Amino acid sequence: MTNRPFGLRRRHMVVGPERLLALGDAVFSIAMTLLALDITVPDGLRDAQVAHALRDAVPTIGAYLLSFAVIGTLWLAQHALFRLISALDRWLLLLYFVLLALVAALPFPTRLISEYGDTTTATACYAGSIAVAVALVCGMYVRLLVNPASAAPHASPTVLKAEIRHGALLALVFATSVPVAFYSPTLAKYWWLLAIGGRLLLRRRDTPAGAAE
Repeated sequence: MTNRPFGLRRRHMVVGPERLLALGDAVFSIAMTLLALDITVPDGLRDAQVAHALRDAVPTIGAYLLSFAVIGTLWLAQHALFRLISALDRWLLLLYFVLLALVAALPFPTRLISEYGDTTTATACYAGSIAVAVALVCGMYVRLLVNPASAAPHASPTVLKAEIRHGALLALVFATSVPVAFYSPTLAKYWWLLAIGGRLLLRRRDTPAGAAE
């Protein structure tokens, strides 16, 4: 029996991208479902109290819709990413499992911002969670760029670099909103809207001339 030196590692993992993506789909779907569990109203309310209870639930509903959109965007991003992966290596696997762990935990910062959305701590925690999640997806694209053996044949450096730019922009917007939250939690939430404008600008920049014709 030949012992493999400690410094040598298997180049690719046994599990294939399709099976790992199936696990990811399950984690994403559970996380999205858990978001809705916090939307409740007290039992035994009189008719006159129902409207007031619904008004009190508005922040929770808003946080739910925001996080549902965020997780949905991350789910679409992971599918776009896996279309460019031909084989998994240890770094891709590590980054993806950390991403799944963070996605599974997103209902917590969502509940935090729904109940304490006017506080610096809740806003910074939520923004930091999203920034790390996007950075992990971006990191997987970087890994494909530096390790072409794991990338699909159609995953050109141009495509990978464009995705890295988009991911870096989103991560930067949410990361920079953390110090903004220490000045004003409300301003930090409006700061997140910069991600929409920045993404549109990058998409226009990365679209070849005449592609829309």
